[in-house]
Amino acid sequence: MPQKDIFTKSLSRYGPAPKTHEERCLRIKDFFDPVHSRISLKSVNMALLDRHGVSLSMVRDDLLHPMIAGNKWWKLKHALLDAAKRRLPMLLTFGGPYSNHILAVAAAGRLFGFKTVGIIRGEEARPLNPVLVQARQWGMQLVGISRAQYRKKTDPRFLSELESDWGPCMILPEGGSGSFAVQGASEMVRRMTKDYDILCCPVGTGGTMAGMVLGAREQSKVLGFSVLKGGNLLARDIRGLLQVHSPVARSWELVTRYHFGGYARSDDALLTFCNLFRSSQGVSLDPVYTGKMMCGIVDMLGKGRFRKGSRIVAWHTGNAWMA
Repeated sequence: MPQKDIFTKSLSRYGPAPKTHEERCLRIKDFFDPVHSRISLKSVNMALLDRHGVSLSMVRDDLLHPMIAGNKWWKLKHALLDAAKRRLPMLLTFGGPYSNHILAVAAAGRLFGFKTVGIIRGEEARPLNPVLVQARQWGMQLVGISRAQYRKKTDPRFLSELESDWGPCMILPEGGSGSFAVQGASEMVRRMTKDYDILCCPVGTGGTMAGMVLGAREQSKVLGFSVLKGGNLLARDIRGLLQVHSPVARSWELVTRYHFGGYARSDDALLTFCNLFRSSQGVSLDPVYTGKMMCGIVDMLGKGRFRKGSRIVAWHTGNAWMA
């Protein structure tokens, strides 16, 4: 996980963790200053694209920061600003043992001086994997709970019990998905000045896709590529996140055929695709999120699913540390 070394070096820009409320607020505002989130766009060059008359570009939001990057940057932005404004000392959140969100929250705690707690799906009866080892090294307290308990992660009574046990804290949903995430992801998309017809993103919990639907231009379409087996259930979550906002004219579709066995699962075909993409395009894709999305886009292109002249923009949402 070489990014951790880069992240550790990036801490030197700020010095020790902030000790006062004012220092924390200033650091968070500086971190999320628009000057640090300028869009970086890369054209994908493939003979297949030329044959079908389709253009494909990638937004390199994975380059925003070594660990708080991609959609994590945007999903955490307003939650962190709100936590600082409310003087909350702790961030508490949920995730599986390979959760990028868990790692990003741990990094945010280390950088901005919050205590952090990760409620991890599945008891910690096994040795910690590299993701959880790094989260713990950055100060996150890990609490493994049974899958039955974990299913209560949105139950108001369960959340109230957690807050009672841990004290004042910002409780972040699994994957960071919620109103703050939707707000941030919509801002993420509105930075785009290049013309496009289709926006693509990988989907784990639905918050990023919901925000992209809200932020996309009229007459465009958002394609989300589920990284979960049985991802049709995500459509319900996305609709739920969109219902609290004004109706939008943008169409969207959840593509569920490219999960490659389910979350954090992969096969030789997917790994080969990621390796070929890195060697041909100079971009690392992780097999958990962005690799599945890009593999799906290329497969759909080969099957003639995109009309000639389509301008596709795919979001690199980070997570290349798992590549």
